[in-house]
Parts: sequence; structure tokens; C-alpha cells
Amino acid sequence: MDEIEVFTGNFTQQEPISEAGIAAALAVLQSGRLHRYNVAPGEMGETAALEVDFATYTGAAYCLAVASGGYAMGCALRALGVAPGDRVLTNAFTLAPVPGAIAALGAEPVFVEVTEDLVIDLDDLADKATSAGAKVLLLSHMRGHVCDMDRLMDIADGAGLKVIEDCAHTMGAAWCGVPSGRHGVVGCYSTQTYKHMNSGEGGLLISDDPVVMAKMILLSGSYMLYDRHRAAPPPEVFEGLKYHTPNVSGRMDNLRAAILRPQIAELPQKITRWNGLYRALEAGLSATPGLRIIPRPQEEAVVGSSFQFLLPDWTEPRILSLMARCAARGVELKWFGAEEPVAFTSRHESWRYVPAQLLPRTDRILAGLLDLRLPLTFSEVDAATIARILDQEIRRA
Repeated sequence: MDEIEVFTGNFTQQEPISEAGIAAALAVLQSGRLHRYNVAPGEMGETAALEVDFATYTGAAYCLAVASGGYAMGCALRALGVAPGDRVLTNAFTLAPVPGAIAALGAEPVFVEVTEDLVIDLDDLADKATSAGAKVLLLSHMRGHVCDMDRLMDIADGAGLKVIEDCAHTMGAAWCGVPSGRHGVVGCYSTQTYKHMNSGEGGLLISDDPVVMAKMILLSGSYMLYDRHRAAPPPEVFEGLKYHTPNVSGRMDNLRAAILRPQIAELPQKITRWNGLYRALEAGLSATPGLRIIPRPQEEAVVGSSFQFLLPDWTEPRILSLMARCAARGVELKWFGAEEPVAFTSRHESWRYVPAQLLPRTDRILAGLLDLRLPLTFSEVDAATIARILDQEIRRA
């Protein structure tokens, strides 16, 4: 009898912080100056330097480092004037912090359907952009999938919608050569452990709009020390805003910034490695019967740090059985179709702080949607092993 192949890798194990990041973090600890504004006269602290470096990386005029990706979205919404009772468009397929950022302001998320390519349904968006009474779209590039951003911006511009991009899963991705986060008024990024740069928690905001960025800096808790920001608008932009913008403190500290700064230069090589894992898994599942691989358009520059596939029309017992058998062989699958939220795989029915909405296309897609992380502690050989196990178990189902 043939021995059953079992994968022994850990789906939650990240790579260690590089020596450069560790050295920079130790220097901050030894200085004792962890708060971003606690710097010596004339010194540019690590947080300000991170903002300069990330603005340069993305090509944005301005950048702000904050406490988390969720805070970044809430800060952007406030800066664009979203108020209690306002309606805000967003993807029906997303993670809980996205509608959470809207609801935390007392605003109402209005969900837009998802397509089988796991991107926002642009036809549904075109309808709701004119019928929902919303002035802002919080667009989630969910699980790293980028929609046709040219068409999306045409729809948004035509309807007078301001776009905030949630790029938690697309740092380093692009559409037609334009970096993710550079199409809308604001781009929001996360540096939580499972994202493309790792500081445990953290977030980054970019914008070319000086007034919006000035508002976000004031909101983040700059205590009138905004002149210490280097990737920021000039001081005169703040003068008309500083008395009317509340302090909603959410600053990043110099310790996390020090850990992050070296990771910007490491991103291109990491993206190449992630995409190697992604393509190895894609190749290994290309002939699996009944499995739909998500197509990636030529216009999209992918960052394949996670992998999704669809099992259309599979029943819940069949999916749960597959997940259990794969788990017994070391492959951890996440399912977006479960009735109850499990870890990060909640869906719109679970967010009961949002008015219930009919989303039949999204429900049908999520019912067959499975997901797995691809940490850089895996090799392409590991990805091929995972694909073989998935292929075998799907064929057995």
C-alpha cells in the first residue's frame, strides 16, 4: 500500500525579520525615543523616514504611517468627510475591518456584488454608484485580486464617487503599471504580520491630495507637530484645518517603523518568490476536475501571497469533508461560505451591525470559495506538494 503524502509546513509561520530590521529596532530601543515625535532637534525619526521611503516606493506625494490598516481606512473615511448616516459603497466580498471602518463612523456600508474572478462587480457598481446615494467607495482589493481599475475609475468619476483603496493584500501589485493605491484619492495599506511587510500591526496611507493628507495627519494625533512630517504637505495647508479636525490618535511608533523600513527594499524579491509559489500551485491544480482557478488578467501585476479557488455547486457537507481530509494531510484550507464566522473568513450576513442586503451572486460564489495562505517559509516544492494533496482529495470527493 502506498504511503499517504502529508505536508508538514506551517501556514502561519512567517520569515524572521531581517538583520537590518533587527539592528534598526535595537537602535531605537537603545535610544529610548519610541514615540514618533520624541526626536532630537534636527533629527528625522524612523517613522518620518518610513513615510518618505514609502511615498517614494509608491510614487505618491504624501504618506502617513499609522497604528493599523483598519485605522488607516477609518482615517481616510473621516478625511473625506464621511459622517454618521452617510452611505458608503464597498465590496460584498471583503474582510470585517472594511465594513467595520465604515460602521465605526456611524455610516452605512452598501455592498456591491463580487464576480467569479473575485473582484468587485463593475456592472453592479455602476448601478449603485447612481442609485445608493453614496459619495465614497471603499474599494477592497480582496485577497490580492485587482479589478479593471480603468473602468472602475470611469464609473466613479462619472458618478462623482471618491475612491479609497484598501490595499492590505496588494502592496506591490499594479494595474496597467499603476501601483495599487494610486488610482483613488487615498491608498490604505496594512503591515500586520500576514501582510507583505510585517511589523505585527501597522498601517500606511498615501495620497496626492494635500488637504486630505493634512486632515489625516491631524486626525492621527500630530499635536500641532505636523512640521516634523517629511512626506507631508507644507505647513500652510494645515492652518485652515487644525482648529476643526479632531485628534483620533492612531500614530505609528519609531520601533515598528524601524522594523519596516528595510522591508521596502526587500519587497521586489519577496514578490517574485510569492509569485513562484502561486504559479506552482496554479500549475499543480490546472487539471483538477471541477475546480475553477481564478484567472489573472495580463494588465494585473500580481502579488500571490495567498491562493483562492472555486468549487462551484459543491454542498456544505462535501466542502467540510474536503477540508477535514486536507487538514489531516497538513493542508489548511479556509472557506468563505460557512454560516458562522471562522477566523478571518466572515461574510456579510455575519456583520449584523450592517442592514441586511440581498447579494445572491456573492452568496453563490462564496459558497464554493476556498483560500490558503502562501507564507515565504514555503518553497515551490512545498507548493507542488500542497497542489498534489488538494488534487487527490478533490478527486476523491
